Amino acid sequence: MSAESMAAPSSGYPVRFDVEYQEAHSRLLIFVRWILAIPHLLILYALGAAAGICAFIAIFTILFTAKYPKGLFDFVVNVQRWSANVSAYLLMLRDEYPPFSFDAGQYPVTLEVDYPPEFGRFAPLYKWLLVIPNMIALLFVAIIGYLLIIVAWFAILFTGSMPRGLHDFIVGRLRWSTRANAYASYLQTDEYPPFSMKP
Repeated sequence: MSAESMAAPSSGYPVRFDVEYQEAHSRLLIFVRWILAIPHLLILYALGAAAGICAFIAIFTILFTAKYPKGLFDFVVNVQRWSANVSAYLLMLRDEYPPFSFDAGQYPVTLEVDYPPEFGRFAPLYKWLLVIPNMIALLFVAIIGYLLIIVAWFAILFTGSMPRGLHDFIVGRLRWSTRANAYASYLQTDEYPPFSMKP
């Protein structure tokens, strides 16, 4: 995998997400992805709980110090990255089996979150309220996205490839969701997520 292909997409937003487009897909793999991903899903269940605890601790550290402890921040980003890799695999965006790893550059998925030097002290108390319009919009986008995943499944079954437009829509939906979660759930940025699926 070249350095150029794994470069983070250009964006002014501090959370960057992308999945490299795959031209040809395995027609047989679409039948067994969920079974193959079970070990990852079990590990991610535990890691997700740990990331939730880190975000909960971050509420208090931000309230009292206006800072998110760097070690906790990095751990949460790493869990998100692992989860993003598995999501790309399960949603048929990539055929390669995801690594059991936090490390960036190990899979053709980019997820990077800039570490801010300081946060608004009281932002954790109201972010959940501000993000509601984003979540409502995302609900409709997610419904369309899941319908398109069904279309993509049949496209791969009959043609061995996922149309680029379907890929871009599914990746865009994941990008928007990742930004909204980074803002409200994991408290990783104070910058309001754009109503956009674009990089």
